[in-house]
Amino acid sequence: MSTVGAYEAKTRLPQLLREVGQGEVVTITRHGAAIARIVPVAAVSGDEALVDAFRAARAGVTRGDDSISSMVAEGRR
Repeated sequence: MSTVGAYEAKTRLPQLLREVGQGEVVTITRHGAAIARIVPVAAVSGDEALVDAFRAARAGVTRGDDSISSMVAEGRR
């Protein structure tokens, strides 16, 4: 995993994308604090599977007879 500043990332973007394409993870910082991470697409697919699992677990779960619009209206009263 490599770390680069925002300005350096802007000037070296093609090179950084090549590195990410080879499996490297790049963290972009601003004033020393991490603000973004560029990861290969294959690394993200595991996250998508996790989100799909959460959605499947919530299938059929309701909040009674309340719809979202009725809950919003209730909060405005």
